[in-house]
Amino acid sequence: MRIELKVPEIGESITEVEIGGWLKAQGQEVGKDEPVVTLESEKATVELPAPESGTITQVLKQKGEVAKVGEVIAYLEKDGQAPSKAPEAKSGEKPAKPLPEPKAAEKAAIARPEDKEEKPDEPRVMPAAQIAIEEHGLHPAEIKGTGPGGRILKEDVLRELERAKPSPTPPATKPGGAGREEEVVPMSRLRRTVAERLVEAQHAAALLTTFNEIDMGAVIGLRKEYGESFQQKHQAKLGFMSFFVKACVDALKQFPAVNAEVRGTNIVYHNYYDIGVAVGSGKGLVVPVLRNAERMSFAEIEVAIGDFARRAKENKLKVDELQGGTFTISNGGVYGSLLSTPIVNPPQSGILGLHAIQERPVAREGVVVIRPMMYVALTYDHRLVDGREAVSCLKRIKEVMESPARMLMEV
Repeated sequence: MRIELKVPEIGESITEVEIGGWLKAQGQEVGKDEPVVTLESEKATVELPAPESGTITQVLKQKGEVAKVGEVIAYLEKDGQAPSKAPEAKSGEKPAKPLPEPKAAEKAAIARPEDKEEKPDEPRVMPAAQIAIEEHGLHPAEIKGTGPGGRILKEDVLRELERAKPSPTPPATKPGGAGREEEVVPMSRLRRTVAERLVEAQHAAALLTTFNEIDMGAVIGLRKEYGESFQQKHQAKLGFMSFFVKACVDALKQFPAVNAEVRGTNIVYHNYYDIGVAVGSGKGLVVPVLRNAERMSFAEIEVAIGDFARRAKENKLKVDELQGGTFTISNGGVYGSLLSTPIVNPPQSGILGLHAIQERPVAREGVVVIRPMMYVALTYDHRLVDGREAVSCLKRIKEVMESPARMLMEV
């Protein structure tokens, strides 16, 4: 039975996706629920699983091509058998419409890897060649087949790759000689969207950043004292992020404008705290959201963030996990950043930037001591957040982090 592989509904605002790459080539077998292709939207990269076990008989959209939601991008033949082609003795022309389902006996007798359904104007591609084509982002029409009947062999693909290599630029037009080659790679849909949103934030909002520094000694002491028992009980490490999430919620309750957004000519104040946590993925920075962070325990926050980070690297985050958010935390310190000015994630009005912890000399009660210090930065939308509110909000985060008991005592 022939099954259509269609682009699924990914999000209410997403109408099309870009084919990120085929995990299974035409002619290959695939198991039920096994990922077949990656789809890149403006918000996330998702994998499309096979609805049934079978064989990929025809790929309609190649890597880099755009497909609309609901559009058929490939065909799957159920039960691992490819459909047979009509006998060529009856007609020299290939059928314009999909062939009817052959009988089981006919399938067993004639099914072979090379007997794949194909477009009328495309050459026939052998399975090994199809894999090479997918890996290098080529199109069958670009390759001249030398196999029987014009079939494209793997050797033909390799020959085309060798031919397509750019010729060395003459020394006269390339100062500096060898070692100055350039590689042009198209931006992924996710990277393009991130770029557009960052530019949008710069143009649409009145962004300003305030800075402070935090003595991390108290939090480090708690982690040393309870870290091991915390991990044994919850199967998750007690990190710094759970403390910052809790501190941000505490501060945002006192300064609600930093948790609000501009909507037209109105200001929308949120009475909940959906905290976005920026994590790195193979495709770029993504910001999954901790829903109702004010209700979450330290353990729930750490488990959720660990799960986000793992699935982000595997491109398995769900689109709804990346949508919304009322405030964001970005930790550049894990990459060694000492100080930066983060950019607000529209339509939010604030983002907290964390940085590397360094031992620095500071004055305490008239004495210079060495303390583990971290610079923090709060970027805010000056259209609805005044400087006093922003500075006070960041100061409150500092106070809570330097004395975590404040969160419990609500003082």
